[in-house]
Amino acid sequence: MYTAETSRNEAHSEPPRLPGATRDPSSSQYQELKFSIHRKLLDRINLEAVYAMPGDRVRQEIRPSVAKLVSEEKTPLSMAEKDRLIEEVLDEVFGLGPIEPLLRDRTVSDILVTTPRLIYVERRGKLEQTNIEFKDDAHLMRIIERVVSRVGRRIDESSPMVDARLPDGSRVNAVIPPLAVDGPLLSIRRFGSDPLQPADLLRNLSLTEGMLEVLKGCVKARLNIIISGGTGAGKTTFLNMLSGFIPSNERIVTIEDAAELQLRQTHVARLETRPPNVEGKGAVAQRQLLINALRMRPDRIIVGEVRGEEALDMMQAMNTGHDGSLTTIHANSPRDAISRLEVMIGMASSNLNVRSIRQQVASAIDLFIQCSRLSDGTRKVTYITECLGMEGDLVTTQDIFLFERTGMSGDGRVLGRFRPTGVRPKFSERLKAAGIELPPHLFQNVVEVR
Repeated sequence: MYTAETSRNEAHSEPPRLPGATRDPSSSQYQELKFSIHRKLLDRINLEAVYAMPGDRVRQEIRPSVAKLVSEEKTPLSMAEKDRLIEEVLDEVFGLGPIEPLLRDRTVSDILVTTPRLIYVERRGKLEQTNIEFKDDAHLMRIIERVVSRVGRRIDESSPMVDARLPDGSRVNAVIPPLAVDGPLLSIRRFGSDPLQPADLLRNLSLTEGMLEVLKGCVKARLNIIISGGTGAGKTTFLNMLSGFIPSNERIVTIEDAAELQLRQTHVARLETRPPNVEGKGAVAQRQLLINALRMRPDRIIVGEVRGEEALDMMQAMNTGHDGSLTTIHANSPRDAISRLEVMIGMASSNLNVRSIRQQVASAIDLFIQCSRLSDGTRKVTYITECLGMEGDLVTTQDIFLFERTGMSGDGRVLGRFRPTGVRPKFSERLKAAGIELPPHLFQNVVEVR
């Protein structure tokens, strides 16, 4: 990390001259100029006093000092170039350096740093390369260390992987050498300050009004729901949206690896796992938090994602009075989700035979929702599947709604239709008992996506 003391030795070096009227922000000369001003600024300010100030105010206080340093440079710069340079220097001191503008861009959902000079972003479900660069591996490492230190985590050779989160809830994953062969890797999954609402998903054609009405009734009637899908399919976003249908008078306990759910209810107890300390001790896993959550008098338990032994405890919680619980799982289909649950429960207890595990799953789960990211970048609910119970040694299911692909448009968009299977679900009786009537037309209307 840069400090005022280490930078002082380099502060008096001659700033580089930038030839030509136009400066490329990714050029080595421009980067050297920026870091020269950065080092001089660190020599002139009291970092401890600066970091104690509120974020917005500190930039306003330091901006005149940066502007003065820029004006002292002998390199000819236009007003626009000076303004850009001032902003980038401030980002180096108080933000995340070159990627700070990407974090302010609402259209960016993922930031992927593959090498210091190769940075991709995801916009509207599509990856695209940017012209933003870090100076070198050391520069990227300083930014990674700044992120993880803010949340009380560490990253070094003895602990070369870390999951963390930014103040806005965005999820950060970093991997450094020796695990990362070509240098540090940084991935940031953005989360907007305003979670997507049902109207947003309808406008994006992620599902239909009929599907939404059924799911809203399922949440209110306290059905146990698992949202499955691949990476980036929108599972957490969908879980967040569904949680909005939970009545405000219920107590909710959330359990996550990195806290990213944005529930709007007030009575929410949030729990987050903890990694091991420097000595390799003190780790708290999701399974421990889930067991403890049962002692916290929850009406509902929401687990960000089940990925290991905690699956057994989640199934038992669903079977012992905590109806209406929600979670997500990585899987390609509802049937695959059942298979993954069987494997994870088997990891937790080798004494359970396959039939017993399947009985746990069949009695605990009422509904699977499959989210998928299609080839054109759009995200859709491709299955809503009811879990019926056991038939022989197998867990039986029936699809209630499907998304069927029918082709591609000339501009690369996926064409298809949301189709009800025509089957009225068995859980209709539970919804009726909860005072929720599902009109027959919800299970009949086909919606074309063009």
